[in-house]
Amino acid sequence: MLVDSHCHLDRLKLDEFSGELGAVLELARSRGVGKFLCVGISLDNADKVVALAAEHEDVVCSVGVHPLDLDAGMAEVDALIEMARQPKVVALGETGLDYHYSSKTKLLQQQSFVSHLQAAARAALPVIVHTRDARQDTLTLIREHGSREHAGVLHCFTESWDMAKAALDLNYYISFSGIVTFKNAGELREVARKVPLDRLLVETDSPYLAPIPYRGKPNIPAYVREVAEFVADLRGLSLDKLAEITTDNFYRLFPRSV
Repeated sequence: MLVDSHCHLDRLKLDEFSGELGAVLELARSRGVGKFLCVGISLDNADKVVALAAEHEDVVCSVGVHPLDLDAGMAEVDALIEMARQPKVVALGETGLDYHYSSKTKLLQQQSFVSHLQAAARAALPVIVHTRDARQDTLTLIREHGSREHAGVLHCFTESWDMAKAALDLNYYISFSGIVTFKNAGELREVARKVPLDRLLVETDSPYLAPIPYRGKPNIPAYVREVAEFVADLRGLSLDKLAEITTDNFYRLFPRSV
């Protein structure tokens, strides 16, 4: 069984599926995907992801505020803990730092990230971390405010091996999306070869970043199979073995998903 460890089900393009999310999920299930983590990105969509998880047995969710969605509001620690008490919430995030698209809001992003890290530590939940062009600050804030016991994941990883190694040393997992299949992703593929198998996850980040051969098209959870096949080939493993490893890792990191 495969797990799509990071998808945005409330943002999927459903035109080709008669507007039915159920049809998208059924296609993924037919390709061996047995669990979906629907990731929250703002205060506005928290209720949506919780509702989607309640509607579908094999969907779980996270709640949090993306560093590029802070215009809609920033959640304080107590508010995040309260949000995390909702059914089928297995993590906090997506949170983190993105200086590539919004360097002017660095301080606000850092404050929000710290709130998520502190709330997750108190709630005994892992954190889903987005990081772009903010390597040192991301690691520093995790060290200073995060929980080693519950830790989290650097999702849709696109950074260097040095950053991956530093995150692994903080007990974090590393998740690879369709970007690893792109022709210009040679350095990232080297990272994917080095990450310990017991810290490896795969995801789609759908509807974004569809893997080869679907690049340029809307992404869907079914395409996590292409990501897994590619990473399995990099590691010299069968798809079944890679699926077994990454699924075990998912449930270890997100134990509330059981």
